[in-house]
Amino acid sequence: MTQSVTQLIKNAKSASYEIAYANTDIKNRVVARAADLIEQEAGSILEANEKDLKTAERDGLSQTALDRLNLTQSRLDSMQQGLHDIISQPDPVGSIVDGWVLPNGLNISRKRVPLGLIGIIYENRPNVTSDAAALCLKSGNGTVLRGSKSAINSNTVIANLFRRALKENSLPEDSVTLLPQVDHESVKEMVSAKGLLDCVIPRGGPSLLKAINDNATVPVIVDGDGNCHIYVDDSADLKMAEDIIVNAKVQRPGVCNAMETLLVHKNIVNKFLNHICTVLDGFGVEILGDRVTQSMFDKVKEATDEDYATEFLDLKVTVKCVDNIDEAIKHIRQYSSGHSEAIVTSSLARAEQFVQQVDAAAVLVNTSTRFVDGGEFGLGAEIGISTQKLHARGPMGLKDLTCVKYVLNGNGQIRK
Repeated sequence: MTQSVTQLIKNAKSASYEIAYANTDIKNRVVARAADLIEQEAGSILEANEKDLKTAERDGLSQTALDRLNLTQSRLDSMQQGLHDIISQPDPVGSIVDGWVLPNGLNISRKRVPLGLIGIIYENRPNVTSDAAALCLKSGNGTVLRGSKSAINSNTVIANLFRRALKENSLPEDSVTLLPQVDHESVKEMVSAKGLLDCVIPRGGPSLLKAINDNATVPVIVDGDGNCHIYVDDSADLKMAEDIIVNAKVQRPGVCNAMETLLVHKNIVNKFLNHICTVLDGFGVEILGDRVTQSMFDKVKEATDEDYATEFLDLKVTVKCVDNIDEAIKHIRQYSSGHSEAIVTSSLARAEQFVQQVDAAAVLVNTSTRFVDGGEFGLGAEIGISTQKLHARGPMGLKDLTCVKYVLNGNGQIRK
């Protein structure tokens, strides 16, 4: 008989106390064993994933959603590499952030400690099961995973491999708990589990975030939408701009760091806009644009305010001509989700202005937004990309899954 969501969370909470005090060596052994098991059980994982894909296709999931769901041997290899990268990262738990001595001789320090029990709510991507479990384990946290219905078979196999690795190393299996419940009520129960879950990290679309905001009584770290922009300045190297745009839009359009809007300076419209639209069209990208863009390329459909505000997660892009960098920044301020924003320019002054005035978790100069990723940043992997400003912002690695506590050492001091 399946245990209730609350009971499963309670079990994970009890296990989290033990994992919090596990030393670095044993945590690394668990993650390494999980990596080995993923290799050994690749056939079982791919078989489960094939079952999920067939169900998802029957249910009418979009091609980009199917791409996020799909596991290949190459993606399993990347999952394994991500686990080894996490092992190679320093363990943040127990490290001293800073310290000082008061005039009365009292010694104060701040040390990193695990957050406790972390809930992860995510959609379609079974690789998140592996990344989240490993990051939480290495940072001394228990984790409760709630994946989507579409990935339940894949997630179950992967989570069970981590539980097996924990058991083999004499740590409680419930340190990694995957909820079998995938209905909306399970989300509500998770985010209202005050006193059990220490925080929840949702990775999903607007409807998921709304459900969480409406019901959450535990702290939430928002992994928000990626409505990412690239602004091409009139000083830009246009071949560089083309390469960056194609990479940011086409390489993997169904991810949060893909470009969704292209802004082009009016001075380069005649020599660049038709060309880049032709290139994107050649890759099958649907283009929505303003009147200038429509006049330059006859396949462009009219873009609405809603289009400019949308994270498409698909081979679809909005394009707009702007008078200058100030207008580009104004447009980004209006429509940005605060994820990743890029400029292509040869002007140091304009690059500095863009970096200073654009408010986002990541601001990029002359490079693709696709680099905004924990693995690419050298963090080993990420639990998500925070678009908020409290506690963590940007790709969240091991340190972001800890907080600090003050430790005071004295020799009998009392307050007067």
